[in-house]
Amino acid sequence: MINEIRNFIVYGNVTLVDVLTFLATVAVAILIATFVRIRLRIYLGDRLPKDVLDILLKIVYYSIILIAVLSVLPRIGISLSGLFVAGGIAGLVIGFASQSVVSNLVSGLFIMFERPVKMGDQVEIDGVSGFVEDIHVMSTVIRTYDGIFVRIPNDKVFTTKIVNYVANPVRRFEYTVGISYSDDAEKAIDVIRRVIDEEPFALKYPEPQVFVKDLGDSSVNITVRVWSPVQVWYDVRMKLLWRIKVELEKAGIEIPFPQRVIWFGDDEK
Repeated sequence: MINEIRNFIVYGNVTLVDVLTFLATVAVAILIATFVRIRLRIYLGDRLPKDVLDILLKIVYYSIILIAVLSVLPRIGISLSGLFVAGGIAGLVIGFASQSVVSNLVSGLFIMFERPVKMGDQVEIDGVSGFVEDIHVMSTVIRTYDGIFVRIPNDKVFTTKIVNYVANPVRRFEYTVGISYSDDAEKAIDVIRRVIDEEPFALKYPEPQVFVKDLGDSSVNITVRVWSPVQVWYDVRMKLLWRIKVELEKAGIEIPFPQRVIWFGDDEK
């Protein structure tokens, strides 16, 4: 009786034992894949960003199941050689029909692993500036500074130049302050340095730079370079510029308008 059940033909040369072996192998593979996924989540949970970890866990989970299924397909009468040929032909057809989709998908995976940008970063990608709102497998979403959401295909994100304004924890800004030729440039530099020293978010290192850069048509031009943390960079930049103007005026130092001296040669006659 037992032999009859074991030798029962389901279809072709495939017996009931072959089918049960296939189902048991897949079930065991699912259990192993689930166990490995749980252990990896525990071990890598604090070491990898959530989006990268989710992608890695899915790849590991389905890879284990796929390997198990491919290893027992011959038991149920499915030839791997024929499957690979059919899959190759189907892959070529699908590949030619959806090259952009595949390109965006692959680029998205590379972006998630390489991480040139992260969610919340201030960036410029393909001429679009703003905050990285979300990174999908197929596209990246940028929220511009005026609140417009722009979707950029990952193929373009991965192949174009990316400017990340917050990848470095500090960032520099620069002013050019013009003063009158009749005013004392050394005094103006001292006033500007004092204003910078009083600003708590103006970094001491790298050291601020204040110096006369050039002699313009209407003014002596002083260059001011200051470093600050990226989180407060914009606020410090705006705040210091106004304070420099106010303090220079209090010190009696003129910030001149553009001027031209016109000489009429006939006046001396």
